[in-house]
Amino acid sequence: LLLLLPALSTAQESTLPASDGWSDDPPAIASLVEFAGRESDLRVAVVRYLEDKAAIERRYPVLYSPARMARLRDFHAGWRQSLAALDFALLNREGQVDYIALRNRVAFDIDMLSLDERRAAEIAPLLPFGDALRLLQEERFDRQRVVPREAATTLDEVADTLDALIAELGEEAEAADGLLRRRGVSPVIANRAASQALHLREILADYNAFYDGYDPLYNFWVREPYARVDERLVTYARLVNEHLAGIREGGKPPIIGDPVLEVGLQAHLRIEMIPYTAADLIRIGEREFDWIEARLIETSNAMDYGDDWKAALEHTKSLAPPPGEKPWAIFDIGAYSEAFFEDMDVVTMPPLAREVWRLDMQTPERQLVNPFFTGGEETRVSYPTDGMAHDDKMMSMRGNTPHFNFATVHHELLPGHHMQAFMSDRFNSHRGALNRTPFWGEGWALYWEFQLWDRDFARNDPDRMGMLFWRLHRAARIIFSLNYQLGRWSPQQAVDFLVERVGHERANAEAEVRRTARDAPLYQIAYMIGALQFRALYDELVTSGRMAEKDYHDAVMLGGRLPVELVRARLIEQPLSPEFRSRWRFYGDP
Repeated sequence: LLLLLPALSTAQESTLPASDGWSDDPPAIASLVEFAGRESDLRVAVVRYLEDKAAIERRYPVLYSPARMARLRDFHAGWRQSLAALDFALLNREGQVDYIALRNRVAFDIDMLSLDERRAAEIAPLLPFGDALRLLQEERFDRQRVVPREAATTLDEVADTLDALIAELGEEAEAADGLLRRRGVSPVIANRAASQALHLREILADYNAFYDGYDPLYNFWVREPYARVDERLVTYARLVNEHLAGIREGGKPPIIGDPVLEVGLQAHLRIEMIPYTAADLIRIGEREFDWIEARLIETSNAMDYGDDWKAALEHTKSLAPPPGEKPWAIFDIGAYSEAFFEDMDVVTMPPLAREVWRLDMQTPERQLVNPFFTGGEETRVSYPTDGMAHDDKMMSMRGNTPHFNFATVHHELLPGHHMQAFMSDRFNSHRGALNRTPFWGEGWALYWEFQLWDRDFARNDPDRMGMLFWRLHRAARIIFSLNYQLGRWSPQQAVDFLVERVGHERANAEAEVRRTARDAPLYQIAYMIGALQFRALYDELVTSGRMAEKDYHDAVMLGGRLPVELVRARLIEQPLSPEFRSRWRFYGDP
């Protein structure tokens, strides 16, 4: 169903006509037609870019393949030339915003190809058979007729190569360590190589399925060597992970990521339009950390624990409900927060969005990666299950006390992630596909935690402790994740930092760092940095009196997912040009 937004006092190019709020059934079709006429006139180009890129990636499916990277590089170069030739002045305001976002995306995608080329070169010594396997599939996709005897010879040679590699690895860690040193690879590179070996197995299976059972001569020649290669790829990937990366079946997996280092961080900061260096951002995280720690001490004193805020935090962790009762604690917090927002009347919350969200419990396996809370229309919460070990049960309960959840229910639901998804699926949806920016996504949700802290949202001191705990956690994410991505901190150093400085349970800290190693490089810093951006923009527009508070919040939702500096450019009606670059120092000089 389509919904109708209330009129906004500024940014009229992108707003709907006045109404008394969100419409219920039926929608105001005439108003929606008028809104569609004001949408970006570059929307079709954005959709075309995304669809064409996805089509090329399907056509050239082998990751790290030179053929894939060359085709994508030509594709991006063509788009860069086309954008440069476009008359920027002929675009409407929303089209100019999309031009800048698309230009940045093309440049970022080119940067990521360079990163892929470096990573491909790093894993090549462990995958001497890679080119032979990828060429089988790529020649098929080039519509070349298979020569079964030649394909069988190729696969037989690959099987022999894998046999030699497996023998070289052996079953002893000492032999593997020698190989690791001789080939100059790290556990990170080894794990990436093992993943690529399994990816090549999937590619080979697809290749084989095309001929198997359809071409009798192919079956005669290829069936036996294919089976050998298929089995040995699994064995080889397992041994590489076990002996070179330290990942053993049945054991607790080590935390292995793939840091992008300084050059990779610079590329990610450019597309997110963050004009600060990684060192600047770490200083911002440290300043915010200190401010939050001072508030923790104040709250701890109010709870009669003196300056020992970690003791107050321990008390808060002990206030968890018994097994089976957690969902109802979440429902109570949800009802309280929605009523609080109704009284504030500072953002329009769609009635249908409030109606349709649902709650599920996270599996024990999922809790290894996200031990807390995830949001959206289907929201999931972590809590112990009967099959978990006793210590894991206790840590899950302590890390998910309702006073910790108090700061995250509105973050995950309304007006946070669920509402964001609800709106961006309905308005300017092309921007969500182009800009999966967590600075807009996570920053907006944490911004509301800032707002609610300032409005005395907490019901009691344990609630305040929970709100501050999560805020400290977000400041800590800036510090540990950037140090990790820069290659300065090991995963273990990051875990120790979360346990010793933030007060995490160790298992939860390990899950947090594991998630950091898996997610996009700037994802963890985006929570607080994005929130600071939205707060600075609030001060610029609302505190200054240039825009009504509700209009500001609704305009952010209506405009779609964008780097926050482009949200600002839309709302302050900043002059734009094809050369527009990030210059907004939203935090001053850290």
